[in-house]
Amino acid sequence: MKPVSQATSLRRAPVQRRSAERLTRILDACADLLDEVGYDALSTRAVALRAGVPIGSVYRFFGNKRAMADALAERNLDRFTDRVTRRLQATGGRDWRTAMDAVLDEYLDMKRNAPGFALIDFGNQIPVGGRRQEPNHRVADRLSQLLSAFIDRTPDEDLRRTFLIAVETADTLVHLAFRVSPEGDARVIQEMRELLRAYLARVLD
Repeated sequence: MKPVSQATSLRRAPVQRRSAERLTRILDACADLLDEVGYDALSTRAVALRAGVPIGSVYRFFGNKRAMADALAERNLDRFTDRVTRRLQATGGRDWRTAMDAVLDEYLDMKRNAPGFALIDFGNQIPVGGRRQEPNHRVADRLSQLLSAFIDRTPDEDLRRTFLIAVETADTLVHLAFRVSPEGDARVIQEMRELLRAYLARVLD
């Protein structure tokens, strides 16, 4: 698995295996520290110390902590996509409801358990870039490509818009659920599922 997608603006992409492993340690350390101290108190020096690398190694890849957090968000999206893909391959089904459950369940599991994810997720807490690079647009683009074959739909602008609306809705309600309860309020999450099912049924059935 790539430690970070080529879509991120790394100062220098890792070429050798040792360099890629160092980048992975840096992002792992960033994720752990985000859970411990939050974004405002995060520093490149603390990340370097936690990762066990010289500070120059951090600056070789990232100009500042914002770029590092965005790279972590991109890696989160890559890992999320991998998890959803594996789950859909295991089901063998072709139903959009199965796909929706896979997307939501994997996202909720990462929200609860993946280091740094509760704060950064796919970059919504620290947005970067233009409209097409906004986190929820990136997620909608990725889901359009990933799920179009699974649900036997062409990944056109209409499908992307459908997924963007679903992603924006889920994003708002998931954050509400986790404000109500640290583990995500079950009733809010269930209401979100019902709302998304009703919307997607109108569009995808």
